Amino acid sequence: MGTRKRKWRCTGIKKTCVKRVVVLLVVLNALEFLVYLLHSLGVGGGNNAPPLNFPAIVMRQVSGKPWPHLPSFTPWDLKADLDPASCEAFFGNGFTQPFRLLDPKGLFHCFYSETLRTSICEGTNMVMNPKRIKMAKGGEPLDSVIGRNEEEELPYFTSGAFQIFVPERGGRKPLFNKTLLEYLIPKGTVQEHTLHHLLEQIRTIPLNEVTCAQRVTQPAVVVTRFEYANLFHTVTDWYSAYMTSRIAKLKKRPRLIFVDGHCKSSMDDGWQAMFSGVNFARHLAGPVCFDHLIFAPLGYNTPLFKGVNQGIFCQGCSASDLEKDLQYQTARLREFGEMFTSAFNISSATSSSQEGRVVKVLFIRREDYLAHPRHIGKPESRLSNEEEVLEALNTWASRRASDELNITIVNGLFAHMSMQEQLQQVQQSSIIVGAHGAGLSHILFARPEETAVLELVSPYFVRPHFQAMSQWMGMEYHAIEMGSSEADCSEVIDRVDSILTGLLRKHVIS
Repeated sequence: MGTRKRKWRCTGIKKTCVKRVVVLLVVLNALEFLVYLLHSLGVGGGNNAPPLNFPAIVMRQVSGKPWPHLPSFTPWDLKADLDPASCEAFFGNGFTQPFRLLDPKGLFHCFYSETLRTSICEGTNMVMNPKRIKMAKGGEPLDSVIGRNEEEELPYFTSGAFQIFVPERGGRKPLFNKTLLEYLIPKGTVQEHTLHHLLEQIRTIPLNEVTCAQRVTQPAVVVTRFEYANLFHTVTDWYSAYMTSRIAKLKKRPRLIFVDGHCKSSMDDGWQAMFSGVNFARHLAGPVCFDHLIFAPLGYNTPLFKGVNQGIFCQGCSASDLEKDLQYQTARLREFGEMFTSAFNISSATSSSQEGRVVKVLFIRREDYLAHPRHIGKPESRLSNEEEVLEALNTWASRRASDELNITIVNGLFAHMSMQEQLQQVQQSSIIVGAHGAGLSHILFARPEETAVLELVSPYFVRPHFQAMSQWMGMEYHAIEMGSSEADCSEVIDRVDSILTGLLRKHVIS
């Protein structure tokens, strides 16, 4: 009798039966949604719903800066059939091999570049535990940390320094296996590969164990700097962060997280201008939860650094002149230069609008200044008679000038100029002269079709950096190979005069 009654209650058409069926369906549907939410939380950046125990207080953030209009910009689209040996693969988006971890849809994924042999990785719903990163706090005034060892400024990651949410059944375990990590981020010749070590220490964390002192809702890019006070090496870091942001398809310029303990430097203005803000990891009260966290390659793995060492042949040109196959031409360096100068509200149009024929010759010099805690304040001289060369240039300018042509020699003591002032001088110059040194990296921020470079090459410092960078920018490059560290002033003047004549003939200077 009891059995029949249960059967009748399940198959009958009474209102009470219908109500029970509806309630059961609602409960099942809710359970199914909860399972789906836990399983796909934050997948691919498309679902950034916070976990149940996220804090109510969100880290104070300003709206991200928009990307400016750049004349040389071309989309950073993934092209599966892109030739790894092409210039676009080298300087643009050659990160064509995707690797997804934890879930088929990708809670965490990396894009590997066969050309650069490194990866850009990103994850959603991650945690940073600053106390598990051993390094100096960073961002201090230079004079307060004189003598500090470099080892104190570079990060050492302990297990769980970074974590990523997984469903409760996921448990705690390393995100990467060693074989895959060595493929995606090979250590190579980098003695202390901090990005490899960082990823090696990422651990999964069950969702019900996540606690956050604060939450960052905007996309953030993790950057570790090494030679942070050197312009050339900082340029490689700037390019890495810019390239990473574009490949990650970020709609606005991201906030940066410095995972290093370096003190303040003259390069800091560049970071602040180019991106939407900078935080040192050890300045944040942890644990810090991130909706979207991206890991930029080290500067040593960027096109600028590797291209110099590998002798990559790519001819710089405007975006409109790019050939369809992108094999031997690139506009990426021009795009980057335009991005950097626009961040300081400097444009080629405003820099070159001068009354009459005005020629600026910028003589970039090396001078005494304290660069970092271990620096003695006296950079190694590459040109022993700088003052004599400067005097000869000034004498030539006064003789060469006429009623129709005004020539100004700029004494490029950049160590005592702000970054804004440096860029203004570079943008306004028609000829840039200098011995090998990081200061010549400023040619990336010049007007490539209206500026010529003259490098004074000492036999003790024969390096390909600035010849290669000039080629990648599509700039006119000249070199004087000196017999010693002392330049022949008459040879310098003859070459500068010849370069000026050529620019006037090409009507570059109007």
